[in-house]
Order: sequence, then C-alpha cells, then structure tokens
Amino acid sequence: MSGTPGSLRTRLLLRIGAALVAVCAAMALAAVLAQRALLLDHLDGRVMDAAEHGLAGASIRPGDDRDLTFPDGNGHPDGLLAARLDAHGAVTAAAVTGPGSTPRTLTAGQRAALRGIAPDGTPHTRTVPGLGTYRVTGLDASGVRVLAGLPMDDVRDVLNRLVVVEAVVGAAGLAVAGCVCAVVVRRQLRPLGRVAATAADLARAPLGHDRLTGLPRVAEADTDPRSEAGQVGAALNRLIDQVETDRAARRRGEERMRRFLADAGHELRTPLASIVGFAELMNRGTGPVEPMLAWRRVSAESARMTGLVEDLLLLARLDEGRPPRSAEVDLVALVAEAVREARAADPERTWRLALHLDAPALVIGDETGLAKAVANLLANARAHTPPGTTVVAAVEATAERRVIRVRDDGPGIPPHLLPSVFDRFTRADASRSRRGPADAGSGLGLAVVEAIASAHGGRTAVRSAPGHTEFTVELPPATETEGELPMPAEVSGLSEQR
Repeated sequence: MSGTPGSLRTRLLLRIGAALVAVCAAMALAAVLAQRALLLDHLDGRVMDAAEHGLAGASIRPGDDRDLTFPDGNGHPDGLLAARLDAHGAVTAAAVTGPGSTPRTLTAGQRAALRGIAPDGTPHTRTVPGLGTYRVTGLDASGVRVLAGLPMDDVRDVLNRLVVVEAVVGAAGLAVAGCVCAVVVRRQLRPLGRVAATAADLARAPLGHDRLTGLPRVAEADTDPRSEAGQVGAALNRLIDQVETDRAARRRGEERMRRFLADAGHELRTPLASIVGFAELMNRGTGPVEPMLAWRRVSAESARMTGLVEDLLLLARLDEGRPPRSAEVDLVALVAEAVREARAADPERTWRLALHLDAPALVIGDETGLAKAVANLLANARAHTPPGTTVVAAVEATAERRVIRVRDDGPGIPPHLLPSVFDRFTRADASRSRRGPADAGSGLGLAVVEAIASAHGGRTAVRSAPGHTEFTVELPPATETEGELPMPAEVSGLSEQR
C-alpha cells in the first residue's frame, strides 16, 4: 500500500499526528497555566507579607500619609514598591527600592499606573512605566492605607523557560511518536496491502476463458478473522471460491446443453429419417414394404417424434419457472387410474396398488402434470423390466408429506447410472432388458418426472439393487386437509393393503 496523499496510510498518519499535536499542546498549556497559578500564588503571598509589613510601619505615624516607613536595613526584597493612599484612594507617596540603594520616589506617570487599586487585599497586575509588570495589593487598617508590590519578572522568566522546555520536549516526543506510528501503521496495513494486491491480480485475471484455474488467493496468514484485514481477505477468498464454483457450474451447464442439443437432434433425426424413407418408398409405388405397413411405421414414428417434442416443450416450460396450475389433487385416484391404464396396456406384468394413508392424500398442483409423472414412472418400469415383473405403485400420506413410490422386482439399474438417472437423455444399458426397439425411450421420461416434482415443491429419489428398484416422488401436503376422505370406489379392486 503506497504512501500517496490519498492512501489510507497517509490519512491515518496525518490524523494520528494531528491528534498527538493537539494532546501535546493541551498538556503543555495545562502545565504552563498550572505553573503560572502556582508562581502567582507564591508571589501574592510575598506581596501580602510586604503590604502587612508596610502597614505595620505606617501605623506608627497614622496622620502622615506621606511617610512610607520603609524598614531600615536590607531586609526588604529588591524591587519592592510601596505607596500610601489618602481617604479618597489617591496615591500620596510612592517609592521603589533597588539592590544596595535607597528607595527611589516614583514619578507622576508611574504613580498614575497605581490608581484604582482598592486597599482590600486583592492582588492586581499593573504595568508601571520604566519598572515593568508588578503584582500589587493594598491594605487598610484604621484609616491607614498602604500599597505594596513586587515585580513579576521572575515569574515570567520561569514561564518562558518552561514554554521553551516543553516546546523542545514536545517536538522531540512528537517526532519519536510519529516515527513509531508510521512503523506500526505500515506493519499493520501490510496484510491489507497484500489483500488489495490479490484483488488487483484477480481483476486482471481472464475470467472469461474456458479454463478458469489458478486464480490468485489471499494467503492463509492474511485471513485471520480477528482482524479487519483478515476478514476482508477471508471474504475475498470466499468470493474467489464462488467465482470458480459458478464458473465450473456454468461450464458443466454448457456441456449439458451441448449434449442435450446433440441428443435431441439425434432423437428427432431417427424418426424423421424413418418417416422420410417410408414416404419415399410409398411415392415410388413399389418396394418390399406394403403400403399399409409403411403407413403404420410412419404413424408410429410420427407419434414417437410428437411425444419427444411434447416432452421437450414441457421441460422448457418447467425450466422457465412457470408455476403449475393450482388445484386440489387426490393422489389415490390419480395413481389408481394410472395403474388401471398400465394393467390394460401391459398384461404381461403384474400391476398392484398399495395405500398407506394416515391422512388424506391431497396435494395442491396440476393434476395433468402429476398424472404424467406417475405415467412416466410406470412406463419406465414397463420399458426396463422383463415380462412377469411385479410393479407396485404405492401412495403414502402423513400429516407432513405425501409420497408416491413405484417399485419393481426387475434386474435393477446399473450403479454407474444411478447418479444421472434423472438427467435428460439418460438411458439404461443392456442390464435392464427391453422387449424391442419400439420400447426404447428417448431418455426424457424421468427428467420430466423430476421437473414436475420440482415445480410442485417436491423432490425425487431412486434406490436400486438387483430385484428391487424404487422411485420416490415426495410432495408437500395441501394446506387445508380436514377430515378423512373416503377411498374412491374405483380403487377397491386395485389396492393391496399391508
């Protein structure tokens, strides 16, 4: 992560630096103000002592308001300012002492700077021309009024030195803190920089290529969920996983689509070629095939092609996600009718109906579509089992689900076909015998079953072993099912209760 003006590192350093400067300035100001208050308090005590000492001397001659009564000797501090006030607060006498010299009388201009100071013991700061800044206070005792003051030069010198020291120390501290912060911020932002670099590499990756492999990823060390950078890195890795998964799924979908189109074209071409061939023979008027037989073959191939096209159209409509027609459907009557039709169409197999009803077998959906799904399951059993096979269509109903099961005792489905048995154009091999070419399906029957079940919010499943193959269609129950419904009359001759 570069240190450009707009980078996160630069912004962090600027804001941290501004915060440090503000904190240091506040601390320095607080220290100066506290030191100033302490020094002024000490100076005010000395001024008060000088005023009390002068008041004691002035009380010896209370009637002479021009007597300053400076103490004899050198006991007074240097620069002591003393003054006497009359009853109106005007300065009648004022002088200042110096080191090793006699008191020096203040000029009129200097005395004017002392006007307005009440003798109430309150300290005041006044600038006396030619002398500097003084801390002055006044006292009054029995009509004797005096002023005393001491220069503030020492206080100012101490404060000035304190400001200089704090400025130097603060600047050095800020420099050290700035360097430490720069190092810390740089180290802490390194994982985020590596994540950003990975994201940039990902943005440059050829996502549109057919083979999407080797996408850059964030290192595991930069995906620690305890840090913000680690959370971003982990999220980026999850995004990369999703991109690869979606791309692989898209690639598989494209492959299935290509295979679907090829299979559909092949399935349509076969009956179409037969129709064209027999039509050409009939147009010639002569040939080894009688016209009636040719017409029957043309009709059979036309029906086969029509059924294939109808299945393709149905799958296309279901793939679009169109909701099926909603009506209450009784699965018992629907499956019973399908078993009756299968028994009439194929007497070589044993067809049975089994009912396990703990609740009314009602669902909400498209009766025509559900009937087609059941018919396809029975047709699948008829096409892939030998004569003499027993096929049982069972209906189970509980409070939570409705289930249709179609099982047979035929040879079973090869294990390698079980994962793709509901895929489109999937066909069984010779392990599931067929009676002849006419019974060979297009491979769409079970795909239609799964699509219809999914459109109704259900699911399909298959279990198969030699001697036992079972297809299951599970559907959600109807929302309103009150009371036990009587079994339809036409079911009584078909059902086999356990």
